[in-house]
Amino acid sequence: MSYDFRSLLPADFEDLARDLAGKAFRCRFEAFGPGPDGGVDGRHASAAGHFILQAKHMVDSPFASLKRTMKRERAAIDSLAPHRYSLVTSRSLTPANKAALAKEIGPALREQADILGPGDLNQLLRKHPAIERAHLKLWLSSTTVLESVVDAIVHSAFHGFTASTRQEIAAKVRVYAQNPSLAEARKILDQRHVLIVAGPPGVGKTTLAEILAFAYLGEGWDLIAIRSLEDGFGRIDDAKRQIFFFDDFLGSIAFDQRSLASTDSALATFMNRVRNSPNARFVLTTRAYILNEAKSASERLSDRRVGVSTYVLDLSSYTRAIRARILYNHLLVRNVPRKHLLALLNSGKLAKIVDHKNYNPRVIEWMTDSTHLEDISPGAYPNAFIAALDNPKALWDKAFRNHISPACRHLLIALFFTPTFGAAIAELQEAFGALHDRLCQELGIVRDPKDFEESLKRLESGFVEIRNGTVDFINPSVRDYLSDYLSDGQLLVDLAQAAGSGLAAKQIWNFAQRQLLSPDRQSQVAIGFAHLAARLETAPQRGFRNKSPKSDIDNSDRIDLLLEWWAVSGERLFYESALAIARNPPQGFVGWRDAPKLLEIARQLDDEGYFEITAETRLLKTKLEEAIISLLEGGMAMDDLERVSDLVEDRDTLYSPEVSEALHEAVTAAIENTPETCSDLTSESELDDHVRSLRKLAQRTPVSASILTTALTAVEDRRAEVAEDQTDSSEPEALQAKPVVQAFDDNALRDLFDSLR
Repeated sequence: MSYDFRSLLPADFEDLARDLAGKAFRCRFEAFGPGPDGGVDGRHASAAGHFILQAKHMVDSPFASLKRTMKRERAAIDSLAPHRYSLVTSRSLTPANKAALAKEIGPALREQADILGPGDLNQLLRKHPAIERAHLKLWLSSTTVLESVVDAIVHSAFHGFTASTRQEIAAKVRVYAQNPSLAEARKILDQRHVLIVAGPPGVGKTTLAEILAFAYLGEGWDLIAIRSLEDGFGRIDDAKRQIFFFDDFLGSIAFDQRSLASTDSALATFMNRVRNSPNARFVLTTRAYILNEAKSASERLSDRRVGVSTYVLDLSSYTRAIRARILYNHLLVRNVPRKHLLALLNSGKLAKIVDHKNYNPRVIEWMTDSTHLEDISPGAYPNAFIAALDNPKALWDKAFRNHISPACRHLLIALFFTPTFGAAIAELQEAFGALHDRLCQELGIVRDPKDFEESLKRLESGFVEIRNGTVDFINPSVRDYLSDYLSDGQLLVDLAQAAGSGLAAKQIWNFAQRQLLSPDRQSQVAIGFAHLAARLETAPQRGFRNKSPKSDIDNSDRIDLLLEWWAVSGERLFYESALAIARNPPQGFVGWRDAPKLLEIARQLDDEGYFEITAETRLLKTKLEEAIISLLEGGMAMDDLERVSDLVEDRDTLYSPEVSEALHEAVTAAIENTPETCSDLTSESELDDHVRSLRKLAQRTPVSASILTTALTAVEDRRAEVAEDQTDSSEPEALQAKPVVQAFDDNALRDLFDSLR
């Protein structure tokens, strides 16, 4: 692959020049900031003296410009009196060009071969492919790799990335400031196959995960961006190289044992499934405090199986040089108006920005977006930048409160209470309609039939983006702002009364649970959902393929929500609806999806820590156990039976003997049927999981040794068949951590930004 290096920023080119020149001359160059540096972009000190390296990124400049530049540099080079000097440039050179440059550089240049042009650099890259992969921005920007990344994203059934065109991906890669976190995260992912990227809002968790995924896509992997574990279980295929991406995977869960009871079990199961697959990788992002809360509420999430694969990304991992590079890249790439740029460079406040205690890449992104600078004069730009860092939550406050209509605000609130990856326009319109009606009535605002369409038009590009019929926030910081704005207790009561579906109610309730409301206010919020009870008894489920606005959450989730509202408010209506669903669930219960949660709810109904034990709780528990028995009698996959068995085994005395009996019969039938069912297993990792489950369940269930032996033999026979067709998969090459500038003082900071002049 041959590069013209046009996609690299000047500072990126200097990093590459140091690494390649180091290989060419078999020495290591120290890093120095770019700019008017006295002719030093890299230095190698030895007993013989200093070997000075200088990089000139002038790919689009005429040769005459490069020659004039080197003529001006001559005095600085002579004053340095290096033992040896090398020039690395992205400007294409002929032998005559090298001879002309040699005259301008003078005696410090030993020979013309110490001038490295793009042809020399490409030759070195071919000789040292590890450097090519280490400089991800260079590799990802190549036409071939970019096209493969775009193709993988376009053909992903679950498109979770905002970038979809070649130009957008190239721009994202170009502005990215590569730092050691990428190599460290890649190393964990290669070793463990599962990586949780955690950290506070705005530090670049999603960006790191996206760039990491782009690297895999460029190597021919398939992208599966998922919104739920259900999506992941439905798509994993060991015959293909797949990278799964789940952004903000804990963002919509209330962190108590009831809400996490089935989620953490499914998460651990899917993680184990990925770990045992040679061709699967799983990247998840979450906020650090959310992960910590979830771990404190869940035994499985606090298990080291999850913890060892966590990479915490926080600002302490950003050295001063990296912070400066992030700001530098944004100022250079995002088309900050020239007058604003010069005002900032001349203000003397760059160090204050880079060293600010609230430094955050998301604020940097906002304050370098030219569309947001229209109301800021060039002279006011430096102080406005500092003010944004002083109070980052104020970025959206003025625009939200003063620049948009109430209908627009209501639409943004409706969008906030949709899944993380946005909402289909039809779904959002339905949620907006219920919310808008309620809030207009509450505030005495006149409602217009065209409010939704007009609001969506006004918000597009400023607050939201619309892609392929899906609406999402244009920047995660909008969601961060709304999270604070919506923490008002009375507003949450109004939102509960306006919720048009169980899906919206679940989002609102989970959010309200995190606000630490008083018991009275919690009760008011719960009672606000009373109008939804009848809908939850009859609405069809929102399944893997059923995404219509009329569909709703799983039946077990409905019962769970209704019982939480009953426990908090004492309203009998919620109990009666939960009992009605237990007796007659819309479209029926689904074993792998509902059984674990139904078991957990049944356990809680017999635990005075959750509910007062009464005739009502005993009746509901009986109905739930009948549903669980029915699911077991209908047959379940081996891994689902294992999850159910784990829950029953942990709390065997809390369930009726009939549940244990049905479980034993289901396990026995599953083991006996293994010779028929294992033909559906298509990978060695699935077969390994099946054997492990067989042995584990056989220890808990009285099955004869001959039945177990027959089952294990059938799995081994199937393994032999799979081995013949198994595609060989090579591990992706790990990225090497790039050297970090050892010292980055104010002079280095000034030099870096002076190159923008």
